[in-house]
Amino acid sequence: MAAFESLSSRLQNVFSKLRGKGKVSEEDVSEAMREVRLALLEADVNFKVVKDFIAKVKERAIGLDVSKSFTPGMVVIDIVNKELTELMGGTQSKLVKANKPPTVIMMAGLQGAGKTTTSGKLAKLLQKGNHKPLLLACDIYRPAAIKQLQVLGEQINAPVFSMGDQTSPVEIARAGLQHAKENGNDYVIIDTAGRLHIDEELMDELKQIHEVTKPDEVLLVVDAMTGQDAVNVAQSFHEQLALTGVVLTKLDGDTRGGAALSVKAVTGCPIKFAAMGEKIDSLEPFHPERMASRILGMGDMLSLIEKAQLNIDADKAKEMERKMRTAEFTFDDFLEQMEQVRNLGPLDQIMDMLPGMNKMKGMKDMKVDEKQIGRVEAIVRSMTKEEKQKPELLNHSRRKRVAAGSGTSVVEVNRLIKQFDDMKKMMKQFSSMMGPKGPKGGKKGLKGMLGKNMKFPF
Repeated sequence: MAAFESLSSRLQNVFSKLRGKGKVSEEDVSEAMREVRLALLEADVNFKVVKDFIAKVKERAIGLDVSKSFTPGMVVIDIVNKELTELMGGTQSKLVKANKPPTVIMMAGLQGAGKTTTSGKLAKLLQKGNHKPLLLACDIYRPAAIKQLQVLGEQINAPVFSMGDQTSPVEIARAGLQHAKENGNDYVIIDTAGRLHIDEELMDELKQIHEVTKPDEVLLVVDAMTGQDAVNVAQSFHEQLALTGVVLTKLDGDTRGGAALSVKAVTGCPIKFAAMGEKIDSLEPFHPERMASRILGMGDMLSLIEKAQLNIDADKAKEMERKMRTAEFTFDDFLEQMEQVRNLGPLDQIMDMLPGMNKMKGMKDMKVDEKQIGRVEAIVRSMTKEEKQKPELLNHSRRKRVAAGSGTSVVEVNRLIKQFDDMKKMMKQFSSMMGPKGPKGGKKGLKGMLGKNMKFPF
């Protein structure tokens, strides 16, 4: 994900400010949008694309009643996420399949974008789906292009059709297509010539190959590291050839990556694949929604928001928050809270969905034991109503009774009561730290507090 690293960290900074706010004003949204705009421009996203993007987000954010929302900051982030996904094409765009095989895929692009390598990678990806691709060597100009394709073919055990560099590419394409039909190849991938720049001769040749083979897909291979040039190249090719999709290569380079975000908006062609490395199996179908989520550093926060909205009662959550703040939190509340959390699904999955969890050391290895949660609930249910309200009533003989009633030991009951007390103290400390403007003492204060005391009662 190196291509988006700096964009990603900038956007995450903007949003961490929003997340901490109880209320988000129009001014807050405008301020955040200014920073988002700068971050996108710096990442090399096309100027017009940025302008349209910000306008759309603002319209949705201000039109939406953000102020009444459960977590206003998250709503704004959610809108940015959805618009970013739309910008990159909305949903995954799959390869078209011909009604009658073979499906013909023509690869186009400038020299050095990685056409030949990508042709090999695409063949490998198709093989995984039990297809039998044939590679056509139609680049007769670049020294060793044919040899390179043959080496790739051998590596992945895919046939390569070639007629050397003395036959015209149009003839090779015609003969290759015939060969595929005769030999039961259901996909044909045509590796065409590139130039260092777009010229008429090259375009004429591509148009002729297009005429002869009538491809189902014309994929433009674009080097993500070329920045804005990538967008201009895509536009020129699209005008001449009517592209059906784009393959982004070198997305793992240390570039600003913005070109990738602009290609779809400028040409209207979906990004179908992205190559994240040199390896032959490093070509992946491009998922706009996953890419947006990765860029925003959100883990799979969206699923979590949806789950929370479905399963957590906002009024109850507010009341719970008040009780924690005033330390009126009882064992009854504790049971109710656990119930709400359990409604969200397996706890370690929830942990995985939380953004930044992978960055927090120690959190990675924290596995949640569901059986242990059951034991905790059994202990609490064995207490009388009075004991749940006032845990200080639990003397030794009462604790023995609770242990017997819940099928646990006195040691476990003692441990839970101690953890519950610690938890109440921590919550009080936590809510006093979480002033109206977010954590006082910032993350340091938070980490210090979470540090050694961070023990869950399960």
